[in-house]
Amino acid sequence: MKYVDTWDLETIFPGGTNSKELQEKLNEVKADIEEYGELLNSWDLKTVNAFKTILQKQEKISKGLGQSRTFVQMWHDAYMNDEHANVVMGQIINLYSDVQKLYNTFTKKLVNIPDTDWQSLLNDKDLQELNFALNEIRDEGKRLLSEEEEKLIAELNKDGIQAWSQLYDTVVSIMTIPYTDKEGKTTELSVGQAMNRMYADPDPEVRKQIFENWEAAWTKYGPIFADTINHLDGYRITLQKNHDYKDHLEEPLEYNRMSKETLDAMWTAVSNNKQPFVDFLNQKAKVLGMEKLGWQDVDAPVAVGDIKPTRFTYDEACDFVIENFASFGEKLSSFAKHALENRWVEAEDRPNKRPGGYCTSLPEFGESRIFMTFTGSSSDTSTLAHELGHAFHSHVMKDLPTLNRNYAMNVAETASTFAETIIGNATVANAKTKEEKISLLNSKLENATAMFFNIHARFLFENAFYEERAKGIVSEKRLNELMEQAQKEAYVDSLSSYHPHFWCSKLHFFIDSVPFYNFPYTFGFLFSLGIYAEYLKKPEGFEEKYISLLQDTGSMKVEDLAQKHLGVDITKEDFWAAGIQLMMKDVEEFISLTNEVVG
Repeated sequence: MKYVDTWDLETIFPGGTNSKELQEKLNEVKADIEEYGELLNSWDLKTVNAFKTILQKQEKISKGLGQSRTFVQMWHDAYMNDEHANVVMGQIINLYSDVQKLYNTFTKKLVNIPDTDWQSLLNDKDLQELNFALNEIRDEGKRLLSEEEEKLIAELNKDGIQAWSQLYDTVVSIMTIPYTDKEGKTTELSVGQAMNRMYADPDPEVRKQIFENWEAAWTKYGPIFADTINHLDGYRITLQKNHDYKDHLEEPLEYNRMSKETLDAMWTAVSNNKQPFVDFLNQKAKVLGMEKLGWQDVDAPVAVGDIKPTRFTYDEACDFVIENFASFGEKLSSFAKHALENRWVEAEDRPNKRPGGYCTSLPEFGESRIFMTFTGSSSDTSTLAHELGHAFHSHVMKDLPTLNRNYAMNVAETASTFAETIIGNATVANAKTKEEKISLLNSKLENATAMFFNIHARFLFENAFYEERAKGIVSEKRLNELMEQAQKEAYVDSLSSYHPHFWCSKLHFFIDSVPFYNFPYTFGFLFSLGIYAEYLKKPEGFEEKYISLLQDTGSMKVEDLAQKHLGVDITKEDFWAAGIQLMMKDVEEFISLTNEVVG
């Protein structure tokens, strides 16, 4: 192979989770945390130099702890049978708890600084570029309870919200999904393997069998996951109430630096423009010889005539991404080449890996790493581009102050989706026949249907669940009902079957760091389409403008970001509808071509 499809984890901490160097790093972080506490205790709130020293110590701790946590998480995701990973992660969580207690003290101190003294601090030449981030921290601090209460919360989080999230990961790691081939041989697939095959296998009978076994497996473990999600989010609701959030949406909106007006405008535009994408699903069903698509068929490959679904080797996918990134800009392309050549990507298709894909940071290296499972489909190639887009976003911000690199999830999805759009358009443009173009348009439109249907269903479910959970425990049966209702509403009841246990098969509902791990995806998708439309108008020199936008994502609210770099008002439905309409052209072409080829 030209590109190695596994991570080189030895360059981070040799020896895996038993690494001596990892333990030395954690001991170093522990000492830094103690020094940080001493600095906080001696700070008189007005001394600028002491304030800068505290910020520097915070950065050092953040990088060291982040490097360690990322490594352990990466190792465990790639080798889920390593039981020692949970032991080391427990050490790291304890250190995070210690830091959180001190960080709360720091934040409370910021709140206690009189406004005039605060302005004097911010006027220091070294702190001026950090004004947005520091004001944001101070504003968030106004929600905190007393120092002692916040210390207790940080301590309880370890065996509370974080523990429930960790329990989910543990249960999923031991689950298997049986698959019986045509020769009668049964194989126990990991959750990740089963998910990839269930959605991507060209044989509808294979997809149907795995989906039935998939739903059965999640049903078996459903009572455990019902307890987990109830207690995880019940814990979060309690914290939200005590931190003076008015409702369950206020925290994720605040985290994503966006207004409720913007969220409502986006979902209204999506709801009002779904029909063309329903038409796409109906046409796809017709092409596949079905009356309606089942849940497992929505992302199925489409092959007409003698054309097989486009397949890539890992080397071919890497070269294709590098080459087509170059059509946009040299910096994006050379970055991707560097990442792939230096084994930043874990893509091997093997047992004992967790499902899904992500991009994560190694803050001490100023680098990213990508996790996925590559099976050769064009959608896997798009996933590779998507995650490299995330990594490029972090790359162009690596020389900014640490506090200005803290961008939220919604704009994080912008860079990834933009990169994916480049590759999606390239695959369609490179199609040699109508049949091949149909297959590739289908892959491209899978992203749109995910954003407008699947992600919308997740949002509708989570919103309904939080409303009911605030009143008491929600049963597994009711969770299934809420999920199926959300799916039917989001998909405009265009499917023949649904996935009632999706609430437990989707990892995102069990992430402890932030609730509503859904609407930011649709935001990023549509926002990136707006950026791409601007690029098409004037491509010359656009890469530098794009980089400038990305560099601002950690230091302003999204409404201001859109106004500054695109000159648009994203609180209005029109902006979002315009992005959706760009995808409608692909629907029209898919329907036209399939009518020509298959009638």
